[in-house]
Amino acid sequence: MAPLQSAAFAETELSTIDDVSENEGVWISRFTAGELRERAEQVDPRLPLAGLSFAVKDNIDVAGLPTTAACADFAYTPERNAPVVQRLIDAGAVVAGKTNLDQFATGLTGTRSPYGRPESVFGGGLISGGSSSGSAVAVADGTVDFALGTDTAGSGRVPAALNGIVGIKPTRGLLSTLGVVPACRSLDCVSVFARDVPTADRVMRVARGRVPEDPWSREGRRPLLAEPRIGVPEALDFFGDAGQEKAFARFTGDVTVDIGALLEAGDLLYRGPWVAERLADLGEFLAGHPDSVLPVTRAVLETGYGFSAADAFRAQHRLQELKAAAGRMWERIDVLALPTIGTTFTHSEIDEDPIGRNLTLGRYTQFANLLDMAAVTVPNGFTEDGRPASITLFGPAFSDDTLALLARSRPVDDTVLLAVVGLHLSGEPRNGDLLDRGATLVGAARTAPFYRLYHLPTGAPGLVRDGTGESIDLELWQLPAAQVGGFLAGIAAPLSLGRIALDDGTEVTGFLCEAYAATGAKDITASGGWRNYRSEGPNS
Repeated sequence: MAPLQSAAFAETELSTIDDVSENEGVWISRFTAGELRERAEQVDPRLPLAGLSFAVKDNIDVAGLPTTAACADFAYTPERNAPVVQRLIDAGAVVAGKTNLDQFATGLTGTRSPYGRPESVFGGGLISGGSSSGSAVAVADGTVDFALGTDTAGSGRVPAALNGIVGIKPTRGLLSTLGVVPACRSLDCVSVFARDVPTADRVMRVARGRVPEDPWSREGRRPLLAEPRIGVPEALDFFGDAGQEKAFARFTGDVTVDIGALLEAGDLLYRGPWVAERLADLGEFLAGHPDSVLPVTRAVLETGYGFSAADAFRAQHRLQELKAAAGRMWERIDVLALPTIGTTFTHSEIDEDPIGRNLTLGRYTQFANLLDMAAVTVPNGFTEDGRPASITLFGPAFSDDTLALLARSRPVDDTVLLAVVGLHLSGEPRNGDLLDRGATLVGAARTAPFYRLYHLPTGAPGLVRDGTGESIDLELWQLPAAQVGGFLAGIAAPLSLGRIALDDGTEVTGFLCEAYAATGAKDITASGGWRNYRSEGPNS
C-alpha cells in the first residue's frame, strides 16, 4: 500500500477496518475511529512506514489497550508500548488494535481462544493457524498492511502458510521481546506478517536492533549471499497429503540433506522439558486461576510438572549435540527449504485430536528457535484442490538478510505475476476480483518511461505504450495460474492483458489499453499514476 496522507489515510484505512471488523475471532480490542484518525493525522509523511497500518498480537503490549494473552482474568493495561511496537509507531505506522491468539501463545491451530476461532481467508472450514491467528488473518484479508505476532514453535509461520501470506521469524533477539507475555522466554521471537516480502522486510529493518533493557536482545549480521547454496530434505512426511507433497516438489534445491537431527530437536519442545519453561512465568497464574485457562491449554501447560531438573539438563545436553549436527549441515548449504506445514486441517479435524494434530502442524517449524535459526515463510501456490501451499527458508542465526533476498527472488511456480495500474489496485473497487481468486500482493513498482496513462470515459484508467511517455506507478500481484482464465473473462474492451516493461528492465503481464480508446480521453500521465491523479482532485 502506498503511503497515504493524514485525513486520506484515516478515511481509507478506517473504512477498511470497519468493513471487516466483524470477522469472527480476529480482533480482541481496537482503537476507536477517532483515535486512529487523530494518530494518522499526526504522522510525518516522510517517515519510512508512513501510511501503513498494523495489528499487534494480544500478548504484546500496546499502551491504552489491555494485554489479555487471550485470557480475560490475566489481562492488564500497560502504560507504555513494547519497544518493538514503539519503533514502528516512531517510523510512522499506525497501530489499529490487538488481535486474537491461541491462549498464552500455546498452540499452532488458532482454535484455542475464548475470543473466537478465526477461519483461514480461504474458507472451507480451514483453520487459520496459530498461535498468531488474528494477526495473520488481519493481514491476509487486507484489513491492515502488516502485523506483529510471536513465534516459539512456529506461531509466526504456520498462520502465514494457512492464509497465503509472508511470515518472518527472525533470529532470536533481533526484535526485542520486552513487553511480550512470555511463552518460553528463552525461545520466544516477535514475528512479522505481511502480504509481500518487500513490506515485511521494510518493517524488519525498522523493528530490529538491540534494546539495552532487554536481557534477551542481541544483534548481528552475516554477509549477504546473492547465490546461496540451497538444501532440500532427503525425505519428508506429508501425512498422506499428496497435494502438499506435489506442491513442495515444485521447489528445487542444490543439495539434499538429512534433517533427522532437526526433527529430533523439535520433538524436545513439546515432548521434552521445555514445556516446563512455560510454567516459569505462568505457573503461579495457572495454580491460582485454573478455571480461567482453557482445558486444552491447561492440559499442555500441566505436562510441564512431569519433568525434573535432571530431565532438563539431560535435554540440554542432547540439544547441544543436535546443534552440532545442524552446524555441520550449514557447512554444505546456506539455506534449507522445507514445507511450512506437511498438511492442512479444518476446524472439525482439529476438534477430533487437538493435541496430536497440533504436533503435526509443528513438524517442520518447532526446531527453529531451539537450534537458533532464522526463517522466512512465503506462499508456494496452491494444491490441486485449492488449499494454500507454503515453503519456509531457514538459515543459521543472523542470516535474515540472505533469506529475505532469496524469498524476494523466487516466485512460486504456478502463479502469474500481474501488473495492475488502476481499479484493481489495493483499495480500489475491482481489487476484490484479485483477492477473491487468491491473488497476493508482491509490492509496488513502476513502468519503464515510455507509457501514457489516460482517464477513459468509462471511469477507468488506460495504460498505452508510447515512446514519448513516462514511468507510471503500478502494483505487482501473484495470481494463481488456475484463476487466470476466469479473471480474463471479467476484463472488458478496450482493456486487455499484455506485456508491460518495468523500469528495472524486466517484463511482466499486465493491463494495457488499446490505443484507439485514448482518443479524446484525458491524458493523466503527468500525475505518475492513478492514485496520484485521484488524490489531486476532480479539477486536476
